Amino acid sequence: MSEELQALQDKIVIMLRTVYDPEIPVNIYDLGMIYDVDIDDENNVTIEMTFTSPSCPAADFILMDVQMKIESIPEVNQVDLNLTFDPPWDRSMMSEEALLELGMM
Repeated sequence: MSEELQALQDKIVIMLRTVYDPEIPVNIYDLGMIYDVDIDDENNVTIEMTFTSPSCPAADFILMDVQMKIESIPEVNQVDLNLTFDPPWDRSMMSEEALLELGMM
């Protein structure tokens, strides 16, 4: 991975860590809701993500927040969000920081 691509990847992760599910005091990245971030040669970003539940009441808010924050990165041209529930989210996808924050460790 080139230095420029790595720098953009890092900026995306930083922004994803500012997106929260309003019902959970941990960001969606550390919750394990981001399955993949792909950046093509033209700096178009595709994010594959999920929710903790298919019936998440904050789904629209979270998707809009991700879209707006990633689009705010100057190097990013276009953002495509792919929502999936395969595999379904479970707590094993959470980072150690998230588990600690939620008192699950």
